[in-house]
Amino acid sequence: MAHSEQPTPVDVHRPVPLTPAVIHPAPLLPVQPDTAPAVTSIMLPDGRVITGYSITPAQPEPVAAKPAVSRAAVNVALGGVGFAAVCGGLFVLTTFIAALTALITQLIILAAVIFGGWIALQVFSGHGSKTDVGTTVNIRKAVIKRNHFHG
Repeated sequence: MAHSEQPTPVDVHRPVPLTPAVIHPAPLLPVQPDTAPAVTSIMLPDGRVITGYSITPAQPEPVAAKPAVSRAAVNVALGGVGFAAVCGGLFVLTTFIAALTALITQLIILAAVIFGGWIALQVFSGHGSKTDVGTTVNIRKAVIKRNHFHG
């Protein structure tokens, strides 16, 4: 079964241009300077009037003058200063390490001389003390026992 419908009419809306707003300047009244800002009135197309304070446009910041030296030159100079500081620090560090090594070497030599002198005193000292005699006697007894055991 075919369904028959009649087409519905289509409403076409065409844009209507708006008339520009009519600006009515505010009446000039004598005003003392720095007492009240200026007032502006605007009439809208529908007949309403809007009144308000006018805003002064913001002044742009003045453009900063370019430096006399380029940024690349400044960066290269700062890099050179940093490199010199690092080299100086490394030189001081190596000097400190060398001095520390010399100090440790001298302390080792001093300890060896003191310990060697103590041993030399033990070896070459006279047999006048009682403890040395007892030790020597015990060593001689061990040598005699060894010779007796083998001999």
